[in-house]
Parts: sequence; C-alpha cells; structure tokens
Amino acid sequence: MVAVLEVPDYAEGLAQINNSSYGLTAGICTDSLARSTDFTQRAQAGVVKVNRPTAGLDLNVPFGGTGDSSTNTFREQGHTALEFFSWGKTIYTGV
Repeated sequence: MVAVLEVPDYAEGLAQINNSSYGLTAGICTDSLARSTDFTQRAQAGVVKVNRPTAGLDLNVPFGGTGDSSTNTFREQGHTALEFFSWGKTIYTGV
C-alpha cells in the first residue's frame, strides 16, 4: 500500500510528514542539494532517503522509526549490534 498526499509546496509537505504519528521512513525526490539537506535534517523519521525508494535498507546501519513506528528502545544494527555481537580481548606483548 502506498499513501500519496498532494501538498501545495515543500514547506507544507515537510509539515505533513512531521505532523504524522508515524515516522518509519521518509523520502524526497529533488535535484536541489539545499532542499535535500534541509529535508534530511528536519524530517522526523528513523530513515530518510533522497532520490531513492523508501523501502529496502542496508543491514549494517542503524534502523528504527519514530513516533508510533518505534518501540522506543534502541536502533537495530549499528553500534548497538556491534557491542551486543562482539567481545573484546586484552593482549599483552613483551618486546
């Protein structure tokens, strides 16, 4: 299922995204570097994509939503997974 809302301009589109109770992913298609930078910084979503489909993720990066799209615990993968799935070793070497 895909939801599409027509909005009069960029500012209203961003406001609609940020006023949603959900925030799993958000995306923008644009050729403006300034607009894409603003969007990535201000869109309230766990994953933000520029000129890419909002479905599909790399498994080696943190993932999680905001609002009702989140468990409000921690981001899966990323630094948290690295700490969980690894262990440290202390090594002393004589010269």
